[in-house]
Amino acid sequence: RRVEFTLRGFKKITRKPELKKTPEEISPTHTEPAIQSRQNPFPRLDLQAPPTSPRAFGRLVRPFLFTVGFTGSSFAAASIWQYETLQSRVRSFFDEAKADWMEKLRPQKRGDARKEVNQWWNSLSEGQKTVTGIVVINFLVFCCWRIPSLQRVMIRYFTANPASKVLCAPMILSTFSHFSFFHLATNMYVLWSFSSSAVSILGREQFMAVYLSAGVISSFFSYVCKTLTGRFGPSLGASGAIMTVLAAVCTKMPEAKLAIVFLPMFTFTATHALKAIVAIDTAGLVLGWKIFDHAAHLGGAAFGVWYMLTGHELIWRKRESLVKLWHELRTRGRGG
Repeated sequence: RRVEFTLRGFKKITRKPELKKTPEEISPTHTEPAIQSRQNPFPRLDLQAPPTSPRAFGRLVRPFLFTVGFTGSSFAAASIWQYETLQSRVRSFFDEAKADWMEKLRPQKRGDARKEVNQWWNSLSEGQKTVTGIVVINFLVFCCWRIPSLQRVMIRYFTANPASKVLCAPMILSTFSHFSFFHLATNMYVLWSFSSSAVSILGREQFMAVYLSAGVISSFFSYVCKTLTGRFGPSLGASGAIMTVLAAVCTKMPEAKLAIVFLPMFTFTATHALKAIVAIDTAGLVLGWKIFDHAAHLGGAAFGVWYMLTGHELIWRKRESLVKLWHELRTRGRGG
């Protein structure tokens, strides 16, 4: 079960007079972020919510178009990726057999670090191998938050806020962004735990399309909710996308037994776990709890359930025309 969710907002502190403001970060009707002192150089923001107006809702048009375009592109790229993977497996079958034969003839070295890494990698499941890259990217972005000179860039592009002037890129970049180590560790643990089941259900390529799309879709849900309520503020974290993975697994395997890592003696079904999480996030959204981005969690969960019930047949099952077109283009390219 998930413990930590999307980190939201920063505390207000005294602004140092020698530091300049960043007018690009927030629209003119908002107060601007204050940067902490050098002893603790990481930023904390305090934003005043502007009044909700038709103009504010008009700012959601570009994020909506970006969500639709990014989701379509993700699934199109995943379809082509799967096609190329199958083609590569056929071509490399004999090459792999030859490589294995040469490896047996090569004398073994003790303490070979590369061999140990290969053994560890081969011991991972397909799902764990798939999310390893995601975990690494999240860790690198977390390290970037620790570099004072990058703070303004991180706030602008790696936190999602409908009041910011940069609206689209943060919708996906904030999915890989964590400010606290506990937030990062918890999210990556949950992703790692559910990766094997999710990839076995969807396959590597489809899983990546769903995960990336979920990050953008959950961010758009957050944008809409913040605009409706007038509670503007920055959000970051992989929780929305991970909620999609969790919801997809729970929908496909409703009777699977889950447990809390610190309380393994208490087990419950995946269906009950999903219902409990949705209930908590719904209460948080209605009551205005500000610790987590509950709208992003609910948007991610809704997308995961919808995709397993309807979206898989509607999107992934109808990719043949795109694959055929790609095959024809590749064939013509070879012929030319």
